[in-house]
Amino acid sequence: MDSSKVDKSPVLAADHKWKFAKRKGIYESDVTALVRCMLEDEAIQKDQRAAWERWRNDPSSLK
Repeated sequence: MDSSKVDKSPVLAADHKWKFAKRKGIYESDVTALVRCMLEDEAIQKDQRAAWERWRNDPSSLK
């Protein structure tokens, strides 16, 4: 894969505090709640989708 076609990942401020809340009525870990909250950010969602597509379509993983 040509690395020049890969988009740059979003850069987040080191001191950014994510405001997340666990879902009520079910068990949810802090990590799961944080990831769910982070994926609400469109830049992160787009980056993770692109990473998944690169991984899924990588022919070297078939060897």
